[in-house]
Amino acid sequence: MSDSDDRNQGGSGRRPLSLNRGGSGTVQQSFARGRSKSVVVEKKRKRIVTPQSGGAPTPAGKPPAKPNQRKGESAQAARARELGLSEEELVARQRAVQRARAEAAQKAEQREVAEAERSQRAQEEKLALENKHRREAEEVAEAERRKAEAEAEAAAAAAAPAKGDPDDVAPARKEAPKPKDKDRSKDRRDNDADSMLEAMGGRVKKKGAPGPGRTPPEKSRAKADQGRRSGKLTIQNILDGDEDRQRSLASVRRAREREKQRRQEGGDRDKIQREVVLPEAITVQELAVRMAERAADVVKYLMKQGQMVRVNDVLDLDTAELIIEDFGHIAKRVSESDVEEGFIADDDSDDSKKPRPPVVAVMGHVDHGKTSLLDALRETDVAAGEAGGITQHIGAYQVKLKSGDKITFLDTPGHAAFSAMRSRGAQATDIVILVVAADDGVMPQTIEAIKHAQAAGAPIIVAVNKMDREGANPQKVLTDLLQHEVIVESMGGETQAIEVSALKKTGLQELTDAITMQAELLELTANPDREADGVVVESQVEQGRGSVATVLVKRGTLKRGDIVVAGAQWGRVRAMIDERNQQLKALGPSQPAEILGLDGAPEPGEMFAVVDGEARARELVEYRQRQKRNSSVAAGASGASLEQMLARLKSSDIQEMPLVVKADVQGSAEAIAQSLEKIGNDEVKARVIHGAAGGVNESDILLAKSSGAPVFAFNVRANKQAREMAEAEGVEIRYYSVIYNILDDVKGTLEGMLAPEKRETFIGYAEILEVFNISKAGKVAGCRVTEGVVKRGSGVRLLRDDTVIHEGMLKTLKRFKDEVPEVKSGTECGMAFENYEDLQKGDLIECFEVEEVERKL
Repeated sequence: MSDSDDRNQGGSGRRPLSLNRGGSGTVQQSFARGRSKSVVVEKKRKRIVTPQSGGAPTPAGKPPAKPNQRKGESAQAARARELGLSEEELVARQRAVQRARAEAAQKAEQREVAEAERSQRAQEEKLALENKHRREAEEVAEAERRKAEAEAEAAAAAAAPAKGDPDDVAPARKEAPKPKDKDRSKDRRDNDADSMLEAMGGRVKKKGAPGPGRTPPEKSRAKADQGRRSGKLTIQNILDGDEDRQRSLASVRRAREREKQRRQEGGDRDKIQREVVLPEAITVQELAVRMAERAADVVKYLMKQGQMVRVNDVLDLDTAELIIEDFGHIAKRVSESDVEEGFIADDDSDDSKKPRPPVVAVMGHVDHGKTSLLDALRETDVAAGEAGGITQHIGAYQVKLKSGDKITFLDTPGHAAFSAMRSRGAQATDIVILVVAADDGVMPQTIEAIKHAQAAGAPIIVAVNKMDREGANPQKVLTDLLQHEVIVESMGGETQAIEVSALKKTGLQELTDAITMQAELLELTANPDREADGVVVESQVEQGRGSVATVLVKRGTLKRGDIVVAGAQWGRVRAMIDERNQQLKALGPSQPAEILGLDGAPEPGEMFAVVDGEARARELVEYRQRQKRNSSVAAGASGASLEQMLARLKSSDIQEMPLVVKADVQGSAEAIAQSLEKIGNDEVKARVIHGAAGGVNESDILLAKSSGAPVFAFNVRANKQAREMAEAEGVEIRYYSVIYNILDDVKGTLEGMLAPEKRETFIGYAEILEVFNISKAGKVAGCRVTEGVVKRGSGVRLLRDDTVIHEGMLKTLKRFKDEVPEVKSGTECGMAFENYEDLQKGDLIECFEVEEVERKL
């Protein structure tokens, strides 16, 4: 070893490389071109000093110091310094680690508890399910056993008379020995012998008793064998009897299926037959509920019939009736309109009726003095001078005469637009007063009023008004009325004619006497002691009062607080106000008043009646609103036939003028809408998208903005918010107080929308003498004007053999080399057509002018 060390030191001076050598060493690295480099490699080991390694002993009671622990430094501080942390950070980390470990342990414990609870719950559910199946099997087995016993008893009872007296058989059956009794007696003798042997001091060897929870092996084997073979049918079971035999699972299942099938078949037989009310439209779900059947069964039935439906699909009446009959029920068809039954009660008996005042409608042509005559009649009212007798014009009021008689008057407008209101007025009245001006005679609205009165069957009293004017000719008026089957008493008829003057107040007494006499002839009666019904005369929406309806009671007595249904509106009567602005507690027959409390403004002419409760009122109103929506949808629905398609294509060229109409009362809005819709032709028409009573509000402005329509306000105004919105949105609001001004404005606007009519005027003929081909201008015809005059820019037709070859415009007209505006008859000229050059010698040129004329409606 020493020789080798000396050689190594004396040679290269490099120590040999070896494994597991501590300290430092050198490694020679070789590079390209003979270059090399020595690299020092040093391995440092961490020195660990232990108490057994010969270090200094630690004082008693102190932990041994760590190798890198400084003097006076705690172990924790040394550990923190070793990890490069402060002592506080080390403590925080240790606490976090401990907390994480504790949380992990807690979560593991919770998981174990949850898993144990889950397994216990699953085991309990399994046991419960097994118990349920066992109970069901026992029930089925018990039922089968009872059935078998019953059959056996029945068979034994049937066979007993043939075999003999049953009393002789019973003792023999009782005396028959039983194997179980023999075994039991043998066991008893063995037990007695053992007990005697024990008493004499002997020891008897017995089988050890099984421990708690343990079953003897022979019993367990017997039990297992019995459970395994209990469901099997063997020869031994047949010989021993099958009292202890249990049914197999397949047998139990078959018994369940048979029982289920029996219940289904028997359920149909035991089903209660119901009377199913069948409305006009019913869904599958609702039909199933009314039949007390499952909706799935109804859907399955329809699928078998080839109809794929869902529970929310609507069935037609025939299909629903077929389903009801096939399910064993009775179908009773009812119409949705049956809710209207009983709304207007039947007529009362004559014993309960009492006399009532007559209802008189004043009708006639516009400006014939109807309102003036009513004002004169109202001055004869003895109650007008009473305290608080401020009269308001509500279109219907009652007058009390000096004789004590009462007369109810209805005022109807005379404008042509208010035809519907006159028709409703004639239907709601008993007597019609036909006002005819003595200086004007019979006019169109007079004839219309006569037709309404004759259609309603109301007697007519002719009042010849304006007798104080010069040129009044009442005889001419009565003669003109003969053309319309109105024959007055002076001419041998039954119609009364009274000459009056509303201005001078003459003839008023005779007029009231004629009304009273006519009412006596009619014998007008009504029953006041019943629920009220009547007719709506007028309706409107007033600020601060809401919906206000002027009603006329025909039968019964209307009281404050009654629930009233009028058309598609309903409500509880909050107040009743007469024409003198007095509050009323009750309203009798033939008495008009304003009622407050409805949820909307009903249509004039609608019947109203008092109903039992709010549920009945809502049912009626919902049905009527639904019918109204359906009718509007059906009117706007497009057809699918070819004719309807062509009609839609044709109507698509119609230009419409949308309008929003607001009026003071509902009747005025309705009359304006009907009159506006009559204006127009196949090219243009007016369409009222919204017409209602009340002032112009923000919703009306928004509707007009979205539809591009102006707002027509008749005797109403827009509020401040509506005016500001209209200015901001650019919506025009027009105010009117005369209905004819509205009609004239709309008519003028529609006429401006019409395309102008083109009229053609012939001006002259020219004959082509020669055709010249000019390089720049093309073909030019040398012509002579034979008739009339030819003008540059006019329309021309090229005629060849009296056949029109071309129709176009004249491009150029020259006389020699100069352009001229026109050429007169007998003069030669040069002509060229626009975009046409097929000109031949001998052709004839016809010149004409087209004039556009504005069209009128």
